[in-house]
Amino acid sequence: MKITHNLPNAEYRRFESMREYEALIDGLIPQTERLIRVFDQTLSPPWNSSERFEALRQFLLANRANRLLIVVHDAEPIEREHPRMVELVRQFGTAVRIHATLSPAKQVYDPFVVFDANHYVHRFHYRFLRAAQGTNDLLGTRELLDRFAEIWDASALAVSADTSGL
Repeated sequence: MKITHNLPNAEYRRFESMREYEALIDGLIPQTERLIRVFDQTLSPPWNSSERFEALRQFLLANRANRLLIVVHDAEPIEREHPRMVELVRQFGTAVRIHATLSPAKQVYDPFVVFDANHYVHRFHYRFLRAAQGTNDLLGTRELLDRFAEIWDASALAVSADTSGL
């Protein structure tokens, strides 16, 4: 007998489309109640779209306790190529944190986004399109939350409101 601690309507599915990966992120942001955790090589162009910016802004405005935590391997392009993300950092101070990995975490290559503690999208390697979505998948989410905590601990603040140019 397999015992799980997932919600009764837990779902897990695989897919192979970057467009679908980004669309799932956009669809899950408005459903998130408290915390979005992002790990990636660097932020993709949709993170600078006006639609995602507005969805994230609304998420952060919905409750003062809401948080957006991002860890990337390469944070340098964010200031140049993602002015909307830098604006979120400026507007929301400590509610939005963007970190860069330090050497102990540089070998992690599977990007993921976790929404609260029960939904996620997960690419198996940043160079490939294979990905998975977990909805109400508490077990899969717990594994990614543990990994995110390890990555976060092996990272440092990379983009702040007092970054030069702001």
